[in-house]
Amino acid sequence: MALESLIAILIVGAVAGWLAGLIVRGGGMGLLTNMVVGVLGAFIAAMVLPAVGFSVGGGILASIIHATFGAVILLVLLRLVKRA
Repeated sequence: MALESLIAILIVGAVAGWLAGLIVRGGGMGLLTNMVVGVLGAFIAAMVLPAVGFSVGGGILASIIHATFGAVILLVLLRLVKRA
């Protein structure tokens, strides 16, 4: 993996984590936490969204949308686990 790819993954993860934080909690959670949530969300979305037949296409904007969906799923699941 090239350095440029790693930087792109971290940027997409940070943006997706921030957006998911705004959607689920009402605010961001810090740069590092946003990156982790966004990157984990991208992995979750890569498993879940094709299984339900959802595709957003290619490109950086599609990657951000894809990762944001996964990050929202992750944050909702974490919220449910915290309440239990």
